[in-house]
Amino acid sequence: MAGLLGALMLCSCASEQVAYTPGAYAQPSQADLFDWQGYGLTGPVKIVINLTTQRADIYIGGQYAGWTAVATGKAGFGTPAGDYTIVEKVADKHSTIYGKIVDAYGNTIKPDADVRRDRPPQGGQFVFAPMPNWMRLTWTGIGMHAGPIPEPGTPASHGCIRLPDEMAAALFERVQIGTPVEIVR
Repeated sequence: MAGLLGALMLCSCASEQVAYTPGAYAQPSQADLFDWQGYGLTGPVKIVINLTTQRADIYIGGQYAGWTAVATGKAGFGTPAGDYTIVEKVADKHSTIYGKIVDAYGNTIKPDADVRRDRPPQGGQFVFAPMPNWMRLTWTGIGMHAGPIPEPGTPASHGCIRLPDEMAAALFERVQIGTPVEIVR
């Protein structure tokens, strides 16, 4: 395995078991958000996302490879359960709906803005939210991507599945169009 997945394997946080604590309130480090055990595994990838625990389990070639914390859709923006496959991969994607509004000086004046209802002031602009390592699951806007997990164990997104940066990069490199993703309650 090369590239970002190789980097994931070499980092100290990937080589040890880390206790998963749903509902922790401190801003977590990357080491608290995943555990990788997939060294040397080959074969197709499968991802199982649990909406209740806000955790994803990763399998490679039918063998358990590790887990990662996720942040799925918060109230009013639920992530739909079901069986999906990855239908698109884009390394440098941005939302077309959500982001922040900044004033003419670049100061954030609305951090959780929706382009359909929020307008920037004169001289300001709408900055669309980055969604690095985008792995689309539906053509209606649900996918997996790197993003903040402010409180592990608690939904926080607008419907997507946010992953820790390192895990999103590693999965993006490893998955293919057609990789199965199961979302369960």
